[in-house]
Amino acid sequence: MTVYAIIGGTGLTQLEGLTIHEALPLDTPYGAPSADILRGSYAGREVLFLARHGQPHRIPPHQVNYRANLWALKQAGAKAIVAVNAVGGIHAAMGTGHFCVPHQIIDYTSGRAHTFYEGDLEHVTHVDFSQPYDRQLREGLVAALRAENAAFSDHGIYGCTQGPRLETAAEIARMERDGCDLVGMTGMPEAVLARELALPYACLALVVNPAAGKSSALITMAEIERVIEQGMGTVKAVLARVLSN
Repeated sequence: MTVYAIIGGTGLTQLEGLTIHEALPLDTPYGAPSADILRGSYAGREVLFLARHGQPHRIPPHQVNYRANLWALKQAGAKAIVAVNAVGGIHAAMGTGHFCVPHQIIDYTSGRAHTFYEGDLEHVTHVDFSQPYDRQLREGLVAALRAENAAFSDHGIYGCTQGPRLETAAEIARMERDGCDLVGMTGMPEAVLARELALPYACLALVVNPAAGKSSALITMAEIERVIEQGMGTVKAVLARVLSN
């Protein structure tokens, strides 16, 4: 049976309904993960849960130890990963409260430890990253969103920026020219590290604000938190459907 791991981002530092059997304070060759890996049951299935930004929410996107997080999940027995991400909307279809299951990603980050294949290697390894997200997992998320009657897009290009600051309007305009539909700060190197560990990986993105320059209103954390609170019910229902299927 596939053991799913859920990586919770901003707004999902805890998974309501998760019956915790044990907390695993794992160590890895890359240091400690963001928080203990929680092993439990959710929607009748064994599941692993990790709060990407720590518990409490304290680790900014550029300082998340992505290598330790992915290594620890693999070590704990994960066979597939669903990542939940709060993002900004660039494309007109990606309005506040909209969900997206992205199919592609562009990496604008810098200075992040982004591979396991470095140091004293016996040989150079390249992984195929043409399709960064697992097709079967994406289809499961799309089916679950459809069953929940959620407003969603079944594809999109996620642009990952460095953070922790939000982007300038000019940067968003450039990303839009590049084809990005969404902007976030945690999609990379998480996705490619999962690929290097041969872990199927997909993203469930919730649009929590218009990207810079896409609205005349000021982007505030209070508004972002309000949208997250409204959207988390759907996130949890979608996760339950994916797990139970």
